[in-house]
Amino acid sequence: MTCPDRRSGDLAELADLLAGPVVPAARGLLGARLSAGGVTVRITEVEAYAGTAGDPASHAHRGRTPRNAVMFGPAGHAYVYFTYGMHWCMNVVTGPDGEASAVLLRAGEVVDGLDVARARRPAVRRDVDLARGPARLCAALGIDRSVYGVHLLGDGPVRLRPPAEPVPEEAVAAGPRVGVTGAHDVPWRFWIAGDPTVSTYRRHVPRRRT
Repeated sequence: MTCPDRRSGDLAELADLLAGPVVPAARGLLGARLSAGGVTVRITEVEAYAGTAGDPASHAHRGRTPRNAVMFGPAGHAYVYFTYGMHWCMNVVTGPDGEASAVLLRAGEVVDGLDVARARRPAVRRDVDLARGPARLCAALGIDRSVYGVHLLGDGPVRLRPPAEPVPEEAVAAGPRVGVTGAHDVPWRFWIAGDPTVSTYRRHVPRRRT
């Protein structure tokens, strides 16, 4: 008699979660572990983006482009983009094939490979700040354009695994997304309440024309 593969079962459940609507997928990714470049982080903050489904804050709102093509599926792949001419940010693609949506990984706690993460971010004084923010999270993990389109549920260079224990509903907080130019107050940012690695909320303020 063989024992059931618990890991395979957990990954199948995670795959089903990611293939569904983006908001439950975002909440379910809290506590998940992302490993890359010798570092593992426990995800503590995320944002959901619904693609073409009436979400003007999404990169896919106006349709498919070479930049956002991976957002249209299949679920469970990485959407990585460059921002402000200096930072990489990573999303987990969600939803049915052909319906663009993704979850931005905003912050995490380094739970393995701490020395490697510190070496990548030597100016950081506190360990709680190593992956506190989407660009910092990618920097700590060594994530860049090469990760675009990678399947995250396999055994490749970047691996996403379910939480060791689900985050209780009462520990999940929700609020507006950070710094978006459209749909400012949609409460699709989710985080583990009280966790010190969660980033600071900043509402987008349009620049005044002079």
